[in-house]
Amino acid sequence: MVIRFMRLLVFFDLPVTSNEERRIATKFRKFLIKDGFYMVQYSVYCRICNGYDSVRQHEKLVEVNIPKQGSVRSLIVTENQYQGIKLLVGKKKPNERKYIEGQITIF
Repeated sequence: MVIRFMRLLVFFDLPVTSNEERRIATKFRKFLIKDGFYMVQYSVYCRICNGYDSVRQHEKLVEVNIPKQGSVRSLIVTENQYQGIKLLVGKKKPNERKYIEGQITIF
């Protein structure tokens, strides 16, 4: 059986002008982290998944937890496509290490 790892990217722009809006945005970010996403850059989160079915499952969880206002988008890419990202300015974060087969435990 060939396992095809994929990435789910979530991009969001949420209003944070009031205390209530900040609370809602924080709750959404905490949900993403709890679901296994890590921050690539501000308002861009990524999660590695074990195949397309896993990606769709986590995408549905995001859809259930999105705030009512703002803009939230998702993008599904293969691991090879994700590894093609070029960092034009800045440094990679420690949690962005390249995936090496066998590093991810499959249950």
